Amino acid sequence: MKFWKGAEMVLIAVGANLPLGGQAALETCRKVVETLRALPGLHVVAVSHWYESAPVPPSGQPPYVNGVVRATTTLTPDALLAALQQIELDFGRERSVRNAARTLDLDIIAFGGLCQDVSHLILPHPRAHERAFVLLPLRDVMPEWVHPATGQMLEALLERVCGQEIRQIQE
Repeated sequence: MKFWKGAEMVLIAVGANLPLGGQAALETCRKVVETLRALPGLHVVAVSHWYESAPVPPSGQPPYVNGVVRATTTLTPDALLAALQQIELDFGRERSVRNAARTLDLDIIAFGGLCQDVSHLILPHPRAHERAFVLLPLRDVMPEWVHPATGQMLEALLERVCGQEIRQIQE
């Protein structure tokens, strides 16, 4: 595994809408957080509330459970991506068509202030600012977040997604 020159703040979106071995998507998401806590080179700082949201784009799939993990990491962006993709596989993720239902989806939303556009990893995540299911949980863990590419504050981004179907799961 390759390591970064120093610890960087990272935001990781966690989502699922299919059961895994009889386990509900919410339970899968909670277990993934524990897996992230054990990942070498990653230190979980905060975990958002969990939210239920309609699939984007609308597709007739079951609703998603979504949250965001705020962490620090000494991993490089590519090493973190590889680790997250392995966790997805370990949790039964099958890659078929884009936006297909899934047992687990892990996305790097932001890696410090890094802006990059390479084929395998665009940072910050290219659609995060358009999705309430990312922005609402992100506000739970980092309300002062500013989009690294646009300079827009989180509250301004949230105003643009206020009509999207989402609710906080009461635990």
